Amino acid sequence: MRGAAYARWAVCVTVVALAATACGGSTGSSGGGGGGGGGVLSSSWGDPQNPLEPANTNEVQGGKVLDMIFRGLKRYDPDTGQAKDMVAESVSTNDSQHFTVKIKKGWKFSNGEKITAASFVDAWNYGANLDNAQKNAYFFEYIEGYDAVHPEQGKPTAKTLSGLKVKDDRTFTVTLRQKFSTWPDTLGYNAFAPLPRAFYDDHAAWVKKPVGNGPYRVESYDKGSVMKLRKWSGYQGPDRAKNDGVDLKVYTDNNAAYTDLLSGNLDLVDDIPASQLKNVKTDLGKRYINQPAGIIQTLAFPFYDPQWGQGKEDLRKGISRAIDREQITKQIFASTRTPATDWTSPVLGKDGGYKKDICGDACVYDPKAAKKLIEGAGGLPGGKIQLTSNVDTGSHRQWLDAVCNSINNALGKRKACTVNPVGTFADYRNKIADQSMPGPFRAGWQMDYPLIQNFLQPLYYTNASSNDGKWSNRTFDDLVDKANAENDTKKAVTTFQDAEKVLAEQMPAIPLWYQNGTAGYASRLSDVKLNPFSVPVYDQITVG
Repeated sequence: MRGAAYARWAVCVTVVALAATACGGSTGSSGGGGGGGGGVLSSSWGDPQNPLEPANTNEVQGGKVLDMIFRGLKRYDPDTGQAKDMVAESVSTNDSQHFTVKIKKGWKFSNGEKITAASFVDAWNYGANLDNAQKNAYFFEYIEGYDAVHPEQGKPTAKTLSGLKVKDDRTFTVTLRQKFSTWPDTLGYNAFAPLPRAFYDDHAAWVKKPVGNGPYRVESYDKGSVMKLRKWSGYQGPDRAKNDGVDLKVYTDNNAAYTDLLSGNLDLVDDIPASQLKNVKTDLGKRYINQPAGIIQTLAFPFYDPQWGQGKEDLRKGISRAIDREQITKQIFASTRTPATDWTSPVLGKDGGYKKDICGDACVYDPKAAKKLIEGAGGLPGGKIQLTSNVDTGSHRQWLDAVCNSINNALGKRKACTVNPVGTFADYRNKIADQSMPGPFRAGWQMDYPLIQNFLQPLYYTNASSNDGKWSNRTFDDLVDKANAENDTKKAVTTFQDAEKVLAEQMPAIPLWYQNGTAGYASRLSDVKLNPFSVPVYDQITVG
C-alpha cells in the first residue's frame, strides 16, 4: 500500500520526546478496562496524508483507519490473506470480463442508512472521476468508461463509468475493458468501499467525521493528537469488535511510542524502533511479535529528472550493487528484514508469484563492480547523491545513514552520499506529489491485496497511482496487460514474472529488503496478532 502507512489512536498524545502523562495503557484510556474483553485500548499512529476518503487514501496510516470503519465486497482473511466475501453475497462471471455482483441483505452504515448496490456504484463513480482528484482513481481503470471520466488530458466527457449498471437494490453489473481473471480478488481494497449519501450531501462534515459500515465508528479526530474509534453495536458483519474501541495516538517518533508502551502509557506499538530490536525480547517477552509480511523497502528514482532517468541503467545498478543489504539488515534490523532479490514479497509464495533472484547480480553487494558501473555511467550527477525519506517512523534515518555509508565506502568518498530527511510522512508524500525529489527516495510498499500484480502494476505501470518515480516502459506495460487478461492463474503469474524481469533490466527502483511485521503490546491485552499486511487485527484484541 502506497509507501506503507496507516492510522492510529490515543487519549493523550505523546509526540517525539514529550514526557509521558498518565492517561493510557494500564488505566484503559478513556474507555476503562474491565473483564470480558471490553475496554478501550491505545495504539501508536501517524496522521494520514489525506482526508479519510476510501478512494483518496493510498498510504498505510489512513488505510488502517479505513480498514476499521469500512467493510467492502471482499475482506482479506487476517490469517491467510485470502479474499473472502464480506458485503458481497457473490461476484460471478462467465468470461472474466463481465461480472455480476450481488450484495447481502441487512447491511447498513453506522448512521442507519441501508447499503444498496448504488452505495458501491456511486462511490466507484466518484472515485474514478477526474474532477474529484482521488488518488486511488487508478483502481477503477479497468472498468469500461474510465477514459471518459478520467482522461489523460482534458476534462471528463462523462460523470459515470459506462461499465457500471445498477440492476436492483442488491445487484449491479461490472463490465471491464479487458479480461481480468483475478479482478474479484482486488475488491477487498479500501478504494472499493461503499459510501453513504452523507458523503455527497455534506462532504465537509463527512470528512471531519467519516461514516462507514465497519465494526468501528469514528468518535472524534484531533489532527496531530488522537483519533478515537469506538465499537459500533449495530455492525452486521461476522468480525464484530471484541473490545470497546481504539484510541490512535499520533507519534512523530516511534522511540517515544515504544517508551510509552514500556511505561504503561500505551497499549500497542506496531512499529518497533530499530534501536530497540536488541532489547525487545527482554523487554516484552512473548508480547513481542515478529512475522513475515507483504512489505518491501525500495529506493525509487525520479525519472522526471534526466540525471537519474532514461539511459542511466548502469548508474542505478551500480548504486544497487554498492548497498550491503546483508550487513544492514543484521546490524540495524536484527534480522527483522531479509535482503530483497526481487520486487515482490516471499509471503506470496512460489504459486503466488514470488521468485527468488529475479534481480540477479544487480542486487548482490560488490563494491568494485558498483564503482565500475557508476564511473562507466559518467559518475554520480554532480559527484553526489541524496537519499530522501520521512524520518518520523520506520527507523528510516538509521538505515538511510547505513546505505549512504555503504555507497561512500564503495566509491571511496566520504560524503558522496548524504541523507535528505523530511520531518513527517505527510510532508514527505506532498514532496513526492510535487515531483521535487533531488535523487533516489524511499518507496516502500505494503501490499493492498496478496497478488503479484499488486507489487508491480500500481508502482511501475505507466502513470499508475503509486508510480512516484514516473518510470514508463511499453514492454512492461504490455506484459502486465497480458497477465491480467490471462484466465489461467499459473500462466498469469509467469507473465507477471516476465514483466518483473524488465524491472531487473531497467532498475527503476532498487529492492532493498523484505520487511517483517513487528509489534509489541501491554500485558492487559490478549489475542493480539498481525495480518499478512503487518497490520494489527484490532477488532479481535481483548482488553483486561
